[in-house]
Amino acid sequence: MNGTLEETSALLGGIVGLWDDAFKKVEVAVCPPFTSIGLALDKLSGRGVQIAVGAQNCHSETKGAFTGEISTRMLAETGCTYVIIGHSERRTIFNESNDFINKKIKAALSVGLKPILCIGESHEERELAQTYEVLLHQLTEGLRGVEPAKMKMMTIAYEPVWAIGTGRTATPDIAQNAHSYIRSEIAKLYDETIASQITIQYGGSMNAANAAELLAQPDIDGGLIGGAALDAKAFISIIDAATKI
Repeated sequence: MNGTLEETSALLGGIVGLWDDAFKKVEVAVCPPFTSIGLALDKLSGRGVQIAVGAQNCHSETKGAFTGEISTRMLAETGCTYVIIGHSERRTIFNESNDFINKKIKAALSVGLKPILCIGESHEERELAQTYEVLLHQLTEGLRGVEPAKMKMMTIAYEPVWAIGTGRTATPDIAQNAHSYIRSEIAKLYDETIASQITIQYGGSMNAANAAELLAQPDIDGGLIGGAALDAKAFISIIDAATKI
């Protein structure tokens, strides 16, 4: 929940101003607040950059008495490409269940949106050695009923809750181990081809200083950037690091 229209315009202007053609080899998207989606689409269109626009959340129903919510059909109409689903803040602050998250994913896929499914363990769960148990449960429940053909639309984001907004970051080894585990479980749920092709991002305080080391890991395909994306230079530095892997 960051960025007025003026602030978002300035941030995107900074990103566009620093864009380099070399960045086209990296898939980049920004997910601003709902109120800035239209602005982002206008600001990025025809500027010589390849940046998609997504939303931070959605509802599972097409329409109805859900005051304050946004449907996937509404998002698709705006021109959005992606939608973040199951972010840890939605799970913890708003008590979103795996079942609700699963319904959202299916709703997004039904209108052609690409869901970014977030999964990750809390500090307490990590201390209790429950990381893999939590990841498997959130992954299998989130993808329940998603057909293999639809998996090409999916992105998985591993975001250890203990590293979000805290300044703490999983070491490259810790992050790699979690990503490798997620990929191996996707292979079991689907097959090796789908597992090898799916994008698995790291979402635990990736920034300009640690991006290169994290992205160099074999199973970390990208980043779900939080605070660092609020600074154009920092965000561009992360994109630049990705081009060098």
